[in-house]
Amino acid sequence: MSSIPDPAALPAVPAVPRPDEEQRLRELGYRPVLARRMGGFGNFAISFSVISILSGCMTLYGFGMGAGGPAVMLWGWAGVGLFVLCVGLALAEVTSAYPTSGALYYMADRLGGRRWGWYTGWLNLLGLLGAIAGIDYGAALFVGAFANLRWGFEPTPEKTMLIFVAILLLHAVLNLFGVRLVSVLNSVSVWWHLAGVALIVGALWIVPDHHRSPSFVFTEFVNDTGWHNPVYVAAIGLLLAQYTFSGYDASAHLSEETSNASVAAAKGIVRSIWVSWIAGFALLAGLTFAIQDYAATRATDTGVPPAQILLDGLGTNGASALLLVVITAQLFCGNAEVAAASRMVFAFSRDRALPGSDLWRKVNSRTQTPVAAVWLSVVVAGVLALPSLYSATAYGAVTAINVIGITPAYAIPVLLRLRAGDRFRPGPWHLGRWSRPVGWVAVVWVACVTVLFCLPQSSPVTVDTMNYASVALAVVLLLATVWWFVARRSYGTPTTAAYGSDREQAELAEGIV
Repeated sequence: MSSIPDPAALPAVPAVPRPDEEQRLRELGYRPVLARRMGGFGNFAISFSVISILSGCMTLYGFGMGAGGPAVMLWGWAGVGLFVLCVGLALAEVTSAYPTSGALYYMADRLGGRRWGWYTGWLNLLGLLGAIAGIDYGAALFVGAFANLRWGFEPTPEKTMLIFVAILLLHAVLNLFGVRLVSVLNSVSVWWHLAGVALIVGALWIVPDHHRSPSFVFTEFVNDTGWHNPVYVAAIGLLLAQYTFSGYDASAHLSEETSNASVAAAKGIVRSIWVSWIAGFALLAGLTFAIQDYAATRATDTGVPPAQILLDGLGTNGASALLLVVITAQLFCGNAEVAAASRMVFAFSRDRALPGSDLWRKVNSRTQTPVAAVWLSVVVAGVLALPSLYSATAYGAVTAINVIGITPAYAIPVLLRLRAGDRFRPGPWHLGRWSRPVGWVAVVWVACVTVLFCLPQSSPVTVDTMNYASVALAVVLLLATVWWFVARRSYGTPTTAAYGSDREQAELAEGIV
């Protein structure tokens, strides 16, 4: 990766305010080709839907029960949420200055140069595709648990994989109808999530005769990882929260389809985090207070510990009804993530960074949707989840792939913005004098969690228990490095690429089919 440039050598960024988003996009070098049909609430809704506390918290709850237990899940959520809010605030400020579908890599390219943008883009893409795999495979696990409760279905890895593929296909088809449908579904998703959390927590508080004590919920430490150092175990247990608190860059990726994006996308990032922070804590507390038998919950035949908590506390009918609420929320989440990832694929291909870019950047003239990019996103996500057929710990690795891919990509534009100093011209939404302290907290936190989630999650480390997230990260960085030498002459944002001319912009427009 190239060295960080001298801030004095950075090009000036146009001044604010920027009321005309289409004109602002042209100033950034892009011809508008996507439909700007999403409002501020819809933009917030897509990030909130991708974070999806009913997906992340529920699918990794079993992991958290063994990696630190209740104490780490609750206090870890509170602490991680605070640090992630700092990351979101810092990223929102840069998003306001650069509201494009490329988002993170475009910001890094403008502030640090072509190689910074290149590697940021590949990391971001890895994280987004890993997120689709993690979300939709988690939904498949819950569908299997529901079928087990109702019909005695045995959720084997092979059957779960088939359900996963069906969910991927559903999300691909929904995304082909255009951003208006995506926006409507995300808006519904917000209220579905909030009402779902209230329903689950309320039912688990009122119906069960027995609840755990506050001391159990907030101080009980459980270690089934095989590691003996409690600090290390607690650190690993933070994956539940950090995995859930990811994907809020979706607001940035949909900025070219959002009205008043310079403000709305920034607000969407921040709002999605703090609303999820509050609602997620309530959900985790509600589930943990309602645990009847800790060991039996972890070893449940459903394969999903939260399903066993609902079953023990509410009976089969009540558990089945609430599982449907959770599954629907997870489907909303996966659909939103496919939208975000496909826009990243489209934008990265528009700047000729991916093999086959001429195909992935094409936009359907009727729906103004990057159809090929949607299909590529779901196919790669399906491949990432294939190890789950053979390894019981593979799902934890898939979620870690999401974290170590996308989280560093959040911090790189923030770091480069800090190095730029006064040469960075903020957009209409900014942090003022808090920009630097919040930014440095964000960068340090991201550096710590990136290293942390590359480490083994279980001991002894075997072929079955190895954390393959580090391998995935190494493979993607190697692929990015090799492809750099192939595509470096054609890749670049409009200010650094050879195709910033009117002729090349016209060629880009021909990508609309």
